[in-house]
Amino acid sequence: MSLIRSYRVALAAAAGATALLALGAVPAAAIPSFARQTKLPCSACHTQFPELTEFGRVFKLNGYTLRAIESIEDSVRGRQALSLNLMPIVSIMAQASATQVARAQPGSQNGSVLLPDQLSVFLAGGISPKLGTFVQVTYDPQSGLLALDNTSIRFATSAALLGQPAVVGLSLNNNPTVQDLWNSTPAWGFPFASSSAAPAPAAGSMVDGGLAQAVAGLSVYTYVNGTVYAELGAYRSSPLGAARPLASTDSGVINGVAPYWRLAVTKPVGGGSLELGTYGMWAKRQPAGFVPGGPSDRYTDLAADVQLQTGGGITLAGTWIHESRSLDASVAAGAAAVKSQSLDAVRVRATYHGGQLYAVHVAPFLISGTTDATLYAPGDVSGSANGSPNSSGVIGELDWNVWENVRLSVQYTAYFKFNGGTTNYDGSGRRASDNNTLYLNAWLMF
Repeated sequence: MSLIRSYRVALAAAAGATALLALGAVPAAAIPSFARQTKLPCSACHTQFPELTEFGRVFKLNGYTLRAIESIEDSVRGRQALSLNLMPIVSIMAQASATQVARAQPGSQNGSVLLPDQLSVFLAGGISPKLGTFVQVTYDPQSGLLALDNTSIRFATSAALLGQPAVVGLSLNNNPTVQDLWNSTPAWGFPFASSSAAPAPAAGSMVDGGLAQAVAGLSVYTYVNGTVYAELGAYRSSPLGAARPLASTDSGVINGVAPYWRLAVTKPVGGGSLELGTYGMWAKRQPAGFVPGGPSDRYTDLAADVQLQTGGGITLAGTWIHESRSLDASVAAGAAAVKSQSLDAVRVRATYHGGQLYAVHVAPFLISGTTDATLYAPGDVSGSANGSPNSSGVIGELDWNVWENVRLSVQYTAYFKFNGGTTNYDGSGRRASDNNTLYLNAWLMF
């Protein structure tokens, strides 16, 4: 822990790549190309991947560019003009899984096995002196398609703001919060892996994965004196597999741009760190069948988050997201019955890390919102008999890291309420507990 404290002191004093290189760079995600670039093991930056340590957050903040391997360099008139890794910035992720639901879905086989569950190729690492990339391309075995997954291309440099050392950067990305430094916001929040074969609650907010891989955004960020993080950006629709220009047949298209904001305050606590923050988005979106020039649906997402990492191997993290909706276009199109709506989601996680060997997670969650019998209609498994989106439950997970880049997980999700009810919630006799899910996962990074 003394090493972490000394590293933070150096960051506050220099806040630049030069100081960070002198102290040693660390990977920001469990990507082997980052480890090869920095010559550091995954454990330098991760409690359990993909959860970041302070070292990992600094590496991500600085655009994935810090390196310890031999590279091709060139300078022009005293300016560094080229810095290329001699080793390719390519990594591969493979997951295999098995899913068992308490009660089979109607007309479906229970006990789904996916090999692969996911198969991804990453282009991740520094590509120039101040520019780095995290690009994930994933094969989905259920759709049989290969597509761009989470992506963030970052530029970062050192600066001075209000007389304080700072890092200033830009992020071009396709998923709001994927660029964030903490594991309390949606893109990198818990669960880090979950079943695609199990039923899931019908309701979700825009910032909580509702725009993932369907937008393109550019944001500017700064981290001042290792204490205050601020970010402001804007997103436009860029869905995969849709013809351009986007038409009235495309659903969820952003009208204009959608602003995104993030503010967080951090401080060292004992041998760990504490983060308190807020983030959010605002957007006008057009449902399928919209009339050009006609009404739009308006969404405002306001969120708060917290993350505490202790020197004793405990992580406490949580987020609360409140979404206000004005569904003028959806009501006009007959897709919703209530114009003014709200949706709230709360997720909390407590994790104990047994060194790098294992981790135990307990994560309760709660979703509640406005009743709308049209938006949340009855239907087998995924429907709601009373039009309510309310769901709640708890996720328990045990991870065993066979090696730092190989993980075996056992995850169990128990539902107390699902889509508005505990018994006959879908109007077809299904109980919330029928969706309780056992998920076994093997996760390899190489």
